[in-house]
Amino acid sequence: MAKDVLCEVNNCHYWEHGNLCNADKIYVISQAGKTAEHSRETDCKTFKPGNELY
Repeated sequence: MAKDVLCEVNNCHYWEHGNLCNADKIYVISQAGKTAEHSRETDCKTFKPGNELY
């Protein structure tokens, strides 16, 4: 399992300086239930709007 998860979505509640994700768990899905072939065909369902640091 990855130790550090990088994320550039700085308006997410779990975002930390250095583009790190502070969530305890990460939930990523493929769009529309299809098999993803590219990263653009995935979504992070862990995203939660709002970050006081931003």
